[in-house]
Order: sequence, then C-alpha cells, then structure tokens
Amino acid sequence: MNETALKELLYKVADDQLIIGHRNSEWTGMGPLLEEDIAFSSMAQDKVGQSQALYQLLHELGEKQPDTIAFTRNADQFHNCQLVELPNGEYDFSLIRHFLFDTAEAIRFDMLTTSSYTPLAQLAKKIQGELRYHTMHANTWIKQLGSATEESISRLQSSLDKALPYALGIFEPSPYEQELIAEGIFAGEEALKAKWTEKVTEVLSQTRLEIGDLSAIDPKFGGRQGKHTEHLQPLLDEMSEVFRIDPAAEW
Repeated sequence: MNETALKELLYKVADDQLIIGHRNSEWTGMGPLLEEDIAFSSMAQDKVGQSQALYQLLHELGEKQPDTIAFTRNADQFHNCQLVELPNGEYDFSLIRHFLFDTAEAIRFDMLTTSSYTPLAQLAKKIQGELRYHTMHANTWIKQLGSATEESISRLQSSLDKALPYALGIFEPSPYEQELIAEGIFAGEEALKAKWTEKVTEVLSQTRLEIGDLSAIDPKFGGRQGKHTEHLQPLLDEMSEVFRIDPAAEW
C-alpha cells in the first residue's frame, strides 16, 4: 500500500474536521436560537473527535502524537480546504457552509467504508452515524429558510454564491489520486464531487435557491497544498494557545 498517498488523504480529511470543528465551536453562546447554540456545539465536538481519531491513525503510521499534530503546525503545514477556515460571518453563511461541507463529508465517509485500508474503513463506519445527524440538521434548515421569506432566501443565495468556489475546493485532486484509486484506498475526488453535486442539487431543488452551472465556477484550490487564506494562522494561534503554554502538561 502506498503509505505516502494514504497519509496525505488522512491529513487533509483530519485537518478539515479539526478546523471546521473550531469554527463551529465559535457559535457557542452566539447562535440565533438556543437550539442552534447546542447543535453547532455538538457538531463541533463530533468533528474535533473525528479529527483526533484520524490523527491517531496517522500516529499509528509513524506520525507524531495527535495533540502534537493538531497544535504545533503552522498554516502552511495544514491540508484543509479553504472553505472550513473562513470566518463564520452571519448565520446564513455558516449554515450554507455547514450544508455544502457536511454533504461532502457524509458522502466521503460513506465511500471510505469500503476502503482497502481496514482501520480507515472501520473508523468511517463509526463516524457515519454522527454525519447523518449533521446532514439532517443542515438539510432541514436549508429547506426551511430557503423557502421562507424574501430576506432569508436572498441572504442564503448570497452566501451560497460566495461559498461555492470554496466548496469546490474540497475536491482539489491529490497528487496521489491515481494511486489511491488503484489501490482501493479511496475512489477519488471526482467521484466524490459527482455524488455531492447530485445530492446538493437535489436538496436545493426543494427550495427557491439556485446553484447555477458549477462548471463555470473557478474552484478555490490550494488548501490541500498548504496555501491558505489570511484567516487560518490566527485561528491556529487561538486554538493552540493553551497547549503551547506547556506542551508537556498532562490534563
């Protein structure tokens, strides 16, 4: 098995989960409804837990301890897509990002349940249940607010238009794409993108939101190669502040 290709896959998926988990946690105490405070906090916990499990797989493959991986790298060493690092903005943007990202992640982990790398396949099966709740939450609010008032529809449409180029960056091809596919580790980003497009279009067809022609959108690539927006490093500095005070501390 191509271990380099496998590690690249694990790093980008784990980094996605860690960073979006941190962004989701920022809604605690700030949501438009108490229920949404709880929902985003719960999803944040899930995603950070998922990242920890993926970092543990990397550790078992010879990489550093999960906490060290999570808290001691700089922005240019992270492989997350740029979508997850963008500031939360207003609730409409966070909801759209939640919908676009979690739809992709639910499909990704469903695909990974058949991975030839058994530890990853087993982990994917465990994570499926959590992601099913995340997508149900996103779909419910998108359908409701995407068919409600003119203001809610207009705000969601504006956020959708802003987020789509970054969402397409989720599917930035791996340098080891063919190896991953050939060895049965993962079916590839193009296969994931096709399933995602179908699902996102199906949900949005039940609203007054329009997705438009995705082929006409220039994807925001670079995150998978360590090229990020100006928003990631400040997020990492905040996230790792306590750990960096005493990296050897035991909690």
